[in-house]
Amino acid sequence: MIDISPSVMQFLLAFIVVAPLLGAATALPPAPPGLRGSSPDQAVLRHGVTVTGAILIAAIVLALGFDHDQPSRMQATTDISWIAALDVRIHLGVDGISLPLLVLTALLTFLCALYSYFKPPAGPSPRAFVALLLVLESGTLATFAVLDLLLFFLAFEMVLIPMYFLIARWGGAERQAAAWKFILYTLLGSVVMLLGLLLVGLQAGTFDMVALATDNGSGLSKSVQVTAVLAIGIGLAVKTPMWPLHSWLPDAHTAAPTVGSVLLAGVMLKMGTYGFVRIVLPIAPDGMRTFAPYLAAFAVVGIIYGSLACLALARRGAGGDLKRLIAYSSVGHMGFVLLGIASMTPTGVNGALFANVAHGLITGLLFFLVGALKDRYGTADLDTLAGATGAALYGRAPRLGGLLAFAAVASLGLPGLAGFWGEMLAMFGAFDPAPGLSRPAFLTFTAIACFGTLLTAAYLLIVVRRVCMGATRPAAGAEETGPAPELADVQGYELAAWTPLVALTVLAGLWPAVLLGLTDPAVQKLLAGGKS
Repeated sequence: MIDISPSVMQFLLAFIVVAPLLGAATALPPAPPGLRGSSPDQAVLRHGVTVTGAILIAAIVLALGFDHDQPSRMQATTDISWIAALDVRIHLGVDGISLPLLVLTALLTFLCALYSYFKPPAGPSPRAFVALLLVLESGTLATFAVLDLLLFFLAFEMVLIPMYFLIARWGGAERQAAAWKFILYTLLGSVVMLLGLLLVGLQAGTFDMVALATDNGSGLSKSVQVTAVLAIGIGLAVKTPMWPLHSWLPDAHTAAPTVGSVLLAGVMLKMGTYGFVRIVLPIAPDGMRTFAPYLAAFAVVGIIYGSLACLALARRGAGGDLKRLIAYSSVGHMGFVLLGIASMTPTGVNGALFANVAHGLITGLLFFLVGALKDRYGTADLDTLAGATGAALYGRAPRLGGLLAFAAVASLGLPGLAGFWGEMLAMFGAFDPAPGLSRPAFLTFTAIACFGTLLTAAYLLIVVRRVCMGATRPAAGAEETGPAPELADVQGYELAAWTPLVALTVLAGLWPAVLLGLTDPAVQKLLAGGKS
């Protein structure tokens, strides 16, 4: 680690949040003639890579300058009065909980910009695409950096419009319907969440998240806490997404362009679970304790439901879409995150935060890979990919097939890879929940979640067998054809975009202490009401 002065750390965090907005504004005008390269489109896509690359470098420097001996302390803080009448402040800061998500967001956005430079999505002006991508990045980074409830809400909402347009203008079939479903679900959830945030802030007399967490709910009556948790939890659950508020997700993922799916799964879903940890757990602990068993129940139903939906899509002759299957798998994986949070224990919450990061890495890689398959075949239909004219990727594109198999086994939680630790710790937390929670109920939830891991392994291994090894006979309704056409293996730009995700998946799996060493002290302090 390196020694960086507090003022420089403060500047870095402010730069990380604001720079994408400045980059978006400068992406819209035409590039000067000397910077256009071979075309104006190339210039604006290169601008996107440059801006997101600068933000990633700033995030890495911030992480290197972070005091790892005190990860529970808010660092790189800015605290400026904004709306004095409501005591709303521009309050920024990072600790061991938010720092990994900040770096993950910067990394995935840069990889998406790099991928888009070589493989621009089909659709309208690249200027608008790059500007929307940068606005989306700014909103996501701000969500993980702000420490004021109203600023959190503004950042939380800021990502909706750019993602709506990315789906509606650059998406595939049924993109308009999917985009409308996405925006309506998330906006309705957000309206309810805003009411809960206002209730907490007005009742407590402050919107400052650090002060509220330190107060640990002592300034709020139990009835206020219960009402606030219900209202805030609904908005966060829609974004997570929690069953049964998940139905917008498969449509949005299926229709979204590749980079839209990567960012939606990799970072946007994490905003909901981060809100549970940063706001609901420390600010309204009594209300959370009331709803924790219900949250855990919905979580394990989501684990089973998502796995069964994936098994149905993976079936021969079902006509399942591989992007849709991975979207449903996200419902199951985020169920483990919610189960860990519902346990209200340091072990469970650490597991949830670890699973958040692991899911971002692994599912981001999966959506990149499915996008590459769809580019090559013109479809993500599993029966087509696995039919007589289909994939057999091991033989035709061995590196692509190997990466798909790697991502699948990482997603199913193979020990030694990132997906294992988060889900295991979440179940350990549920096995012995916090005092005041029913242990028999949580033991039942843990048993159901364990069964869900078996279903997860089943559908992912079926996908690997069908897509990577091909089929021994044509799928129902498919006709025998001649030899399959040539298939391009992994290209150089794809390797550049995917290698960091592979390396970090292995690193987090073999060396989980790197991430847990950051999150655990911060989680302990959060659950103890701001006391280290």
